Amino acid sequence: MAAFFAATVIVTLSPLLAFDMGQSTRCVTIPNQMKVCKDVGYSEMRLPNFLGHSNLEGEVVPHSEDWRPLLQTGCHLQAQAFLCSIIAPICLDTFIQPCRSLCVAVRDSCAPVLACQGHPWPEALDCDRFPSEEDMCLTPHAKFGSFAKGLPKPACQNCPPVEEGPAVKTVLSAFCHHDFAVTAKLHRLRHPTGEPEFQVEGRVEFIRQGPLLPYDTQHLLQQWLLINLRCASALVRPGRSQLYVLIGSVHPDGTVALTRLFPWHKKDAGMAVATRKWKHHRC
Repeated sequence: MAAFFAATVIVTLSPLLAFDMGQSTRCVTIPNQMKVCKDVGYSEMRLPNFLGHSNLEGEVVPHSEDWRPLLQTGCHLQAQAFLCSIIAPICLDTFIQPCRSLCVAVRDSCAPVLACQGHPWPEALDCDRFPSEEDMCLTPHAKFGSFAKGLPKPACQNCPPVEEGPAVKTVLSAFCHHDFAVTAKLHRLRHPTGEPEFQVEGRVEFIRQGPLLPYDTQHLLQQWLLINLRCASALVRPGRSQLYVLIGSVHPDGTVALTRLFPWHKKDAGMAVATRKWKHHRC
C-alpha cells in the first residue's frame, strides 16, 4: 500500500502550479466521499484545483485518497490543511495557496515518513514554488508546532527481531536494559476502507513506563506502525490481531525506537511469569 501511494502521489502531482490562475473556475461543494478534506474547515472548493484537476468524480476524489495513508501517520498537524489547500482550494474571491513557510513545515515533518518507505518528497511540492508570507497565502500556526515539540515521535527503523518463546531471564534482562516495555495488541484490517490498516486495539499496558506519556503512548505506537509499514506487515497478518510485548528506547532527539518484540500467546506462561517477577526484580 505504501509503495502504491507514494508512486501515485509522484505521478499525479507533477502538474502542480502549472495551473493557469487566469482561467475560468467554478465553486462546488466538497463531496462526502472526499473524506480527506471533508472536515478541513470549509465546505466549498474551487475547480480546477491547483493540480489542474477539473473532474470531481474522475480525478479530484480518487487522487485525494492517495494522500490518506500519509495523513494517517500524523506526520504534521497542518498536513491536511496544506494538502487540501492544493487539492481542494477554498472558494473565495481570490486564489489562496499555501505559504512557502507552511510547505516547509509540513515537508520537514512528513518527508521523513515518505523516505522511510523508500520515496522522496515529490518534486511537484518543491516549497520554492509557493508564495512567501508577504503575499496572501495560508500560513502555519505556531501553536501547533510548539504543542508537538515536547511529544515523543516514532523512529523510522529496520524491523526489530521477533523472539518467540523467550526464557524468563531473557525477558527480564530486556526490561532492564531498555527505557520502556509495554504490552499492546496489534490489529491489521483485512480490507482497509478509510481506516488505518494497522491499529493498536484496546489499552496499552505499561510494564516499564520510562519516559513514555500515558495519554500519548497508544497513538505513538500506532504512528510507529503506519510509518514502518513493511515491519508492521511482517508482524500481523491481514484480518488478525496479535498481542506483543514491545521493548524499546527513546533517543536523545526524542524519537522512539522498538528494539525487541516478544509475541505473547495465550499459552505463553513464561511471559506471564516474567511480567510478574518484574514488579520485584532488581536490575
